[in-house]
Amino acid sequence: MSDDLDVRYGGAIMVDTAVVRDVGARLVTITASVEAAWGGASRAYALLMGSAACRAWSEFDALGRVGGRWNVLHAEFEKIASRTLLMADAYEVVELRAQAAAVAAGDPTLADELRDRADRISESDERIGELADRLVAEWSAHRFDGLGVQGPAGSRLGGAFGALLLGFGMAAGLARTGVIPAGTVLRGKADAVTVTPVKTSSPSGPPTSLPEALRRFPTTAGAQVKVERYAMPDGTNRFVAYAKGTQSVGYGGKEPWDMKSNKELYSGETSASYQATIDALKQAGAKEGDRVDIFAHSQAGMIASHLAMGSEFDVRVEVTAGSPVEPTLDDDQLLVQLRHTDDLVSSLAGGGSPGGTGSPDSFTAERVGDPDPGLQDFTLRTHMLESYIETAEMLEESGDPRLDGLDGFWDELGEAEDIESTEYHAERVDDGGDECE
Repeated sequence: MSDDLDVRYGGAIMVDTAVVRDVGARLVTITASVEAAWGGASRAYALLMGSAACRAWSEFDALGRVGGRWNVLHAEFEKIASRTLLMADAYEVVELRAQAAAVAAGDPTLADELRDRADRISESDERIGELADRLVAEWSAHRFDGLGVQGPAGSRLGGAFGALLLGFGMAAGLARTGVIPAGTVLRGKADAVTVTPVKTSSPSGPPTSLPEALRRFPTTAGAQVKVERYAMPDGTNRFVAYAKGTQSVGYGGKEPWDMKSNKELYSGETSASYQATIDALKQAGAKEGDRVDIFAHSQAGMIASHLAMGSEFDVRVEVTAGSPVEPTLDDDQLLVQLRHTDDLVSSLAGGGSPGGTGSPDSFTAERVGDPDPGLQDFTLRTHMLESYIETAEMLEESGDPRLDGLDGFWDELGEAEDIESTEYHAERVDDGGDECE
C-alpha cells in the first residue's frame, strides 16, 4: 500500500475487530506455549543443577541463559496478547457507539441495546473506554488533513472555501448532516423534470476494475446520467447507473444538477436531479424490486445514497467519489467510497461514520489529493472526477485485498448476454430563475 493512500472500513475503524480478536486469541495460545517452553527449560536446569558432572558441562550456563530468555519472551508475548485484545474491545466499543448513533432516529430501542453493550465492554476494563475515546478523538482531529495547506504560497485556500461551503450548510440549518441516519427518507416533491435519451450504444462488456468503471460516466454533451441494462441468462435485467456531479452553480434553472439540488439533497429533500435519475432508470426498463447499482461523483453521491437507502430498487453496490455525505447501509450492501482529505465537497461528510457502514467488504479509500499548494487549488482540482480516477488507479495498483469485494460484482455482470447503454439529458420543466454559469 502506498503511504499516500489510506484504506479502511470506517472513519475511526481501521481494522476488522473480529480479526483483531482472533489475532489476540492466537497470541494467547502462543504465550501459553512459550510459558511451557520456559517451564521445561527451567526444570531441566534445576535437575541438572543437582549433579556436579552436569554443572561442569560446557553448555550448562547456556541452558540457564535460554531459560531466562524464554522468561523474557513469555512476558513480551503476554503483554502483546493483552494489548491486542484490549484494542479489539476498544474498536468494538467505537463500532457499537457509531451503530447506536446511526439507528437512534429509526429504532431507539436497538440504539439503547447497542449502547448498553458498549457500556458493558467498557466497564470490564477502564482502559477500554479511554482508548475508544482516543481513537475517535484522533480520527476527528485528522479527518480534514490537507485542507489547511491548499492555495498559493500557503494562503490556506482550503480554510476559506471550507468556511464558505460549511457556511452554506449552516445557513440552511444543515449542521452535522454529513452522515445520513438509517431510516431516512427524502421529504417533499421534486421540481418537475423531463428526461430524454440522447445516445444509445452496446458496450462489448462490463467494467472489470474500479478505474474502468469510473471512466464510464456519460460523455455526450448535456448528459448527466448513463444507465446500462444487463440482460442476464435467467431472463432478468440488471442495471448500473453512472451519475455525474454538479453541472451548474445556478439555482433553480433548467439544469437539475445545480446548487438548488445540492441544498435539497443535503437537507433531506427530494431534488430534481434525484427524480431525473429515477426517471432515467425507469426509461431504461428498471422496475420496482429490480437490481440497480450505482457509481456516482460529487452531488450524485447524495443521489446514490438515497437511492440505496430509500428507493424502490434493490441497490447492492454503491460507489462514490467525492460525495458530501455518507449513507447508513445494511450489511448486505457494498459501499466503496473514494475521498480526498483536501476535497472541500467531500469534507461536508464530516469524515463519515466513525464505525463505518455497509457490508464487511465495504471500504473507504482516502488520500490527500494534491499535497502541493498552488494556483491549481482555485480550480478545486482534488474534487474533479479525473483526480478520483487517479486515486482508483493507485488503489488498483496497490493490490489491497479489500478490492476483492468488487470481483464478484464484475464477474456477475460479465455473465450478461446483452448490454445496452443509454445516456440521458434532464431539464427542469419550469425555469425558476436565472442560472449563473
